[in-house]
Amino acid sequence: MDLRITKLPGDGIGPEVVNEAVKVCDSIAKKFNHNITWDKGIVGANAIEKVGNPYPDETHDKCLNSDAVLFGAIGDPKFDNNPSLKIRPEQGLLSMRKKLGLYANIRPTFTFEELIDKSPLKRELIQGTDIVFVRELTSGIYFGERGRSNDKNYAFDTCSYKRSEIERLAKIGFDLSMKRNKKLCCVDKANVLESSRLWRETIQSMESKYPDVDVSYEFVDAVAMRLIQNPSSYDVLVTSNLFGDILTDEASIISGSIGLMPSASIGDKTSVFEPIHGSYPEAAGMNIANPIATILSSSMMLKQLGLSEESDMIDYAVKESIRTGYLTKDLSNKNFVSTSELGDWIANKISEV
Repeated sequence: MDLRITKLPGDGIGPEVVNEAVKVCDSIAKKFNHNITWDKGIVGANAIEKVGNPYPDETHDKCLNSDAVLFGAIGDPKFDNNPSLKIRPEQGLLSMRKKLGLYANIRPTFTFEELIDKSPLKRELIQGTDIVFVRELTSGIYFGERGRSNDKNYAFDTCSYKRSEIERLAKIGFDLSMKRNKKLCCVDKANVLESSRLWRETIQSMESKYPDVDVSYEFVDAVAMRLIQNPSSYDVLVTSNLFGDILTDEASIISGSIGLMPSASIGDKTSVFEPIHGSYPEAAGMNIANPIATILSSSMMLKQLGLSEESDMIDYAVKESIRTGYLTKDLSNKNFVSTSELGDWIANKISEV
């Protein structure tokens, strides 16, 4: 198969972890006789510095003309401490999501048996956790009307949703649950928010199309608590942009390191695959970042492109690296390996199988 993939390394550790995922994908391509053409775009703080735009039109065109996009991270501390700045790296991420129509973020949370004690949560609470969040990504409070009063003492952000936006996201959640344990939880705040009431009404109206799915409805604060108490009680959770943003970061501690979990943002025009972690600027250039989340994101990418066997092989190689204790600094206090060494090991394991 011939594939054209755009890589967007971004900021901080993004270039380092994306480089290792590319290395692994190239190993897969060689083994399975595929041809991957890699294109490269700039985004985030890197793009602001070069062209003054966190998501340039040239980058957008490259993404549109690709089969998929492999993305690193966005963010730079020099933009964080000045609230008066008009242009920020994160605007590039929101712009990319909106322009590419990336309406559904699929974010799995699972555990590796060998690393389960790395989590701050007790083993007995998280063992067997295998859940998937389906987060709405292009509407809600992040994209609603906002503003400040003339005296700057009043500010507002508006959370608004259309029924059609909820329906298309919920369909992904229902379809995903049918392939898993047939359980779906709608996470909202319907006791307070009108937008959440629309979420609940919409998903309730879809239940009859999926009679085999056990649907539950829970308030976001209750879910935040139960994710710590009993995460394995969940299967697929669908929720709005803001709630999903917060809950998925909370859930990331279950795996033991934010450097382990992948994600996919599914869109109308293309899909973007990225680690759940940020740019971690403190570690940029130090070759210590964990590339596994990005490598597993590339696995999700290949599966989305119909290459399930290739995806499974990446997953196998990653699990083997963990099983043998070949770990980066975030997971091992001693005898840890570098970012590039771990990428080399996984790529070589693929070629050896």
